[in-house]
Amino acid sequence: MPSVVGLLEQRELVARRRVDELREEADRIQAELAVAERDWKEWAIARSRVGEVLAPADGMGHGHDQADRTAPTTDGKAGKASSTPEAARTKSQVPVWREGLAWAVLSVDYQRILTALADRARLHQAPLTCQELAVLFGLDAVPAKVEALRSKAKRLVARGWLAEPAPGRFMLAQGVAGPGVGS
Repeated sequence: MPSVVGLLEQRELVARRRVDELREEADRIQAELAVAERDWKEWAIARSRVGEVLAPADGMGHGHDQADRTAPTTDGKAGKASSTPEAARTKSQVPVWREGLAWAVLSVDYQRILTALADRARLHQAPLTCQELAVLFGLDAVPAKVEALRSKAKRLVARGWLAEPAPGRFMLAQGVAGPGVGS
């Protein structure tokens, strides 16, 4: 008859192997997602540029202002967007950062992350982890809250708003200034 400890060890080994398999699959999916997001971003930029070239010249300013008129929605289709930033929405897509883009285009949660990191940068302090951000925001530093912040921070990194100088540590990206500066 097998021992109870031996049976527990076998079950633990099976569970650990399953966790390792799922982590490998999650890493593979994350890599595929990064490639797909980059491709999507490049196609959106290409469509925007073609729209700028094909738009009739009206003597008004061109450049990035034309690109703001249509923006990809979460389903990848082009949607109508205002060229002036509107009030932050609770659920909104994070646009790719560019010079002069106001923080108001981001949802309140993203603005809150940027504000905290801008304060750190202004005080010449080290980048923050998501666990430190959670504590700073008065949240319980439980995995669900920390992972939600990590997801938002990673999205901001992918869109050029934040930099991740070391794994899991976030700071404002080069060129991104405070909310009152217009970027």
